[in-house]
Amino acid sequence: MKLAVVGGGSTYTPELADGFGRLAETLPIDELVLVDPSVERLEPVGAVVRRILARYGHPAQVTLTSDLDAGVEDAGAVLFQLRVGGQEARARDEAWPLDCGCVGQETTGAGGLAKALRTVPVVLDAAERVRRAAPNAWLVDFTNPVGIVTRALLDAGHRAVGLCNVAIGFQRRFAALLGVAPERVRLDHVGLNHLTWERGVYLMDDDGVPGPDLLPGLLATHGPELAAEVVLPVDLMRRQGMVPSYYLRYFYAHDAVVAEQRHTTSRAEEVAAIERELLDLYADPTLDTKPALLEQRGGAYYSEAAVNLVAALAGTHEGEGVQIADVRNRGTLPFLPDEAVIEVPALVDVNGATPLPVGPVGPLQAGLIAHVAAYEELALDAALRGGRDRVFAALLAHPLVGQYDIAEALTDRLLAENKEHLPWAR
Repeated sequence: MKLAVVGGGSTYTPELADGFGRLAETLPIDELVLVDPSVERLEPVGAVVRRILARYGHPAQVTLTSDLDAGVEDAGAVLFQLRVGGQEARARDEAWPLDCGCVGQETTGAGGLAKALRTVPVVLDAAERVRRAAPNAWLVDFTNPVGIVTRALLDAGHRAVGLCNVAIGFQRRFAALLGVAPERVRLDHVGLNHLTWERGVYLMDDDGVPGPDLLPGLLATHGPELAAEVVLPVDLMRRQGMVPSYYLRYFYAHDAVVAEQRHTTSRAEEVAAIERELLDLYADPTLDTKPALLEQRGGAYYSEAAVNLVAALAGTHEGEGVQIADVRNRGTLPFLPDEAVIEVPALVDVNGATPLPVGPVGPLQAGLIAHVAAYEELALDAALRGGRDRVFAALLAHPLVGQYDIAEALTDRLLAENKEHLPWAR
């Protein structure tokens, strides 16, 4: 199988290579193609990828190219991990919303909308080129904002599934607390990308039958440490009976986050510094393992999630069968349109990812999910058709904005900061 990674010069890519090497029997790959227009990043990343695979004795040929059409030709799967505008654009996304009293974050709020506007057209163009060069390829999107980008791909008729590492991170965390193999842990994970809650934790027996819900006991025993990891009060989690993802902090503690962001180094600055150090490490010809520093970059367990997902889609291995992915709603959450993209457990096979039924979602979660889903629909419309009024409408609809004067100011700042990436805004 040929697998292509669009955005292969990302510092994430050695994490992927480590997963491909460790899990070669799950996902046999004959050729791994890293596609990236930045040769200065692609070469050191590609070199360490080759060394990592060689250390595992993996036979795949590793090809580096800036030619997307040639790189994806006849691929069985294509992973998208793009960052349009690089860390510089991310740094701006995290800065200018603060001037309007709003959270500065790359996947939600005004910064998340800016990223969607820059990203959706680029990903759709790449996907069309994949469709011509590899019409049977599956597209796996790890590019943020994953929910909006995946919706764009599906609406355009592509064979696409969205992927995030939040769920697999929780699965590994709960497995460690329970002292069991991660594969035995099944999560009741529900919501939208970067807007999810863990509502239940179950151990599967040898026949795939879940045991009782272990989350209440985990909250009782390990509540403070879990709360510290998502930076939210333990009392909030216990009152909900759920573990919200870290991203819920932007909603549940918005003003506190804004105050912190105004007086601390931005995540974009931290990541840029980590990336510079990682690229220096990758240039070391003796480095043949993913460095520990990569864990600070984010994306933990991304490789394992990607391997299992692609293996199931390609039919090379059953993987874990049920995986948490970003998929069409199809009535799963009855308060959302069928075409919305949600993040829930799904049955993944060669026919794609089909969401499994989930239990009723209470009004506290359902209201916020519906609110953000409405914003995402408006955000996608703005990304596809452009126009100041569409940008304003999306911002006004976002629960982290929601005020006319703030939405007006944010619209002006967003367009001014992103003119080089938005031809219609010049």
